[in-house]
Amino acid sequence: MRNIMRKEMKLSASVLSYLFIAFGLMFFLPGYPVLCGVFFVTLGLFQSFQSAREANDIVFSALLPIAKKDVVKGKYLFVSMIEICGLIVMTAAMIIRMTVLSEAAPYRTNALMNANLFALGAAFFIFGLFNLIFVGGFFKTGYKFAKPFVIYIIIAFLAIGIFEALHHFPGLEPLNAFGVEHFGLQMVLLIIGVVLYVLLTLLSYKKACSDFEKIDL
Repeated sequence: MRNIMRKEMKLSASVLSYLFIAFGLMFFLPGYPVLCGVFFVTLGLFQSFQSAREANDIVFSALLPIAKKDVVKGKYLFVSMIEICGLIVMTAAMIIRMTVLSEAAPYRTNALMNANLFALGAAFFIFGLFNLIFVGGFFKTGYKFAKPFVIYIIIAFLAIGIFEALHHFPGLEPLNAFGVEHFGLQMVLLIIGVVLYVLLTLLSYKKACSDFEKIDL
């Protein structure tokens, strides 16, 4: 599996997948939907799938002396690696905003979602949606990715809109907590986001393995 990952990282991946990890820094932006940073990280991953398709990467991988499920596993491991790197950048930005910049006026007067543990949990959830909808959708055919990506875009931005709106409803103000306010609630929401990410990714991976086995390349 180590060799498969090396192939994914060095041959299949687009450089944009690595560069777009930096969009995790959008968690610093006041007056801007911070969860859009998640979308841009997934856009970089989309570029890798596009480059791989044009290079016939799936057919090449299937011709290697490995099981077809290992081809799927390699893609999922690469996608998850990039997502975790993006989440690390987001976490670093979130920690700085929750500590050093927790009283900064641009953040205190920001009407949009604050970069806190709830936002990080939402980021995990949106990455899970990407794995379920796009990556899983891609492996239904092994080459078509436009339709699943469009579906992902629609659902992802609907989710972002909902997450941005929630803290404006009466009683849900703690979702937009500053610093370590409502820390217990925020931590629970983060854990829920992580659990959903793991479940959606595993569900997508198992379905993708089953679908890919049926494809006659």
